Amino acid sequence: MPTTDLTAFVDGIVHEPTQTEGQGLDLTVNEIYEITEPGRVDFGGGELESADSEPHPSAKRNPDDDYEWWTLDAGQYLIEYNETLSPPEDVFLVVQTRDELLTRGAFHPTRHTQALGRVPLSVGGAGLTLKENARVSTIRRAERP
Repeated sequence: MPTTDLTAFVDGIVHEPTQTEGQGLDLTVNEIYEITEPGRVDFGGGELESADSEPHPSAKRNPDDDYEWWTLDAGQYLIEYNETLSPPEDVFLVVQTRDELLTRGAFHPTRHTQALGRVPLSVGGAGLTLKENARVSTIRRAERP
């Protein structure tokens, strides 16, 4: 599927020429969350409970900067994207970690989806510094699961 076709059902694109320059469409980070209280998962779903989370602090590196940065230690976080998806029922997408994150020791699970929610982000080793609106994932058209 050409990248231009993906833009038809992706809202909230920050800068289309940059986000569509490769194969697929890049997704950008709007917020990073930390899990503050555990969730609960049971067999039947009657005791299912969401985990509590709160935004991870961010800061400008310089007072004149337009955007803030998150300093992430090794650990688990949740990504919230700027973009949302609204594909037709018969269109499935795969969301993958961009190589720029992988080569810096961070990744998220690959997902086959029609909607974006918060996605777990694993940060390893010495951590990661991540700028607001950074391109962290790429969506591509996928075969129906």
